[in-house]
Amino acid sequence: MKAFLKAAVIASALAVPAPALAADEPIDITMIIYASAGVPFFQPLELGANTAAEMLNVNLDIQYAQNDVVRQNNIMETALANGVDGLLVEIWDDNAFDEGVCNAMKGGTPVVGFNIDDSEGAEGNCRMAFVGQNFVDAGYTIGKRMIEEHGISEGDVVFTPVEYPEAAYAILRHKGVQMALDEVGAKADLVGVTDRLPEVLTAMTQYLIGNSDIKAIIGLGQQPMMMAQQALDETGVSVPIGGFDVAPEILDGIASGRITATVDQQPYSQGFYSVAQLAHYIRHGLYPADLSTGGRGLIDKSNYQNAVDQAGKYR
Repeated sequence: MKAFLKAAVIASALAVPAPALAADEPIDITMIIYASAGVPFFQPLELGANTAAEMLNVNLDIQYAQNDVVRQNNIMETALANGVDGLLVEIWDDNAFDEGVCNAMKGGTPVVGFNIDDSEGAEGNCRMAFVGQNFVDAGYTIGKRMIEEHGISEGDVVFTPVEYPEAAYAILRHKGVQMALDEVGAKADLVGVTDRLPEVLTAMTQYLIGNSDIKAIIGLGQQPMMMAQQALDETGVSVPIGGFDVAPEILDGIASGRITATVDQQPYSQGFYSVAQLAHYIRHGLYPADLSTGGRGLIDKSNYQNAVDQAGKYR
């Protein structure tokens, strides 16, 4: 029933074609990032979004929800009240944003998801399209790589720290990793560590002190990946590391051999193509498409130099 209602909302909202705007008429788009300003992961995403906005005559207003569902809904309501032409949102909770997104679509304001989608995809939320990683496929890919390279087998436990375990990206990445581990009879232990680096380090070291017999670490987000090597150093535990996202600390770990591989979801592309698709829909009526960024690509010692050269900008 929930999926049917969402489909009905989208169908009714799109019954009237999007108004065509003149090329020289600016478009107002609000982009809502779920985290706080300054999180390193979002720097290339914001660069991509701003680059597309400049190319396509878009007034882009980037707002930060600070990991607060109420704040994110308030930002959406304010943007709609101000007459914004379109919304770009991270759907990091499966239920909290359903009403707000559906109301926007019902009122004629198009919404595109980016970076994090509802775990049910289009069946779970009224957004028109999603630009971002396929989390389950990516989790399975890094899980298989760690199994094959490090001999993870039946009965082994893999530590899978993540910023917020209830977030959709965490649930789906963990699902993919566990799918790979199920094939050999191993288990993933999901632990929330927040996105504040000092707290991430504390949570990871505490876990490792009590669970020094783990077989590997697969960090499900950038922050635990950034702190994984230091956590191992401080506890004296020695296990291989793999996971998600790109940062100088992660690339240094790949160069040294301490990190096996990381999944590259290409946030620059998420920012650029979400803005571009929404702008083209608003201006020309071109329907936005789902776009999987990064595919199943891994960064490892064979190809990390390109990511090093672009780190902090495009990667």
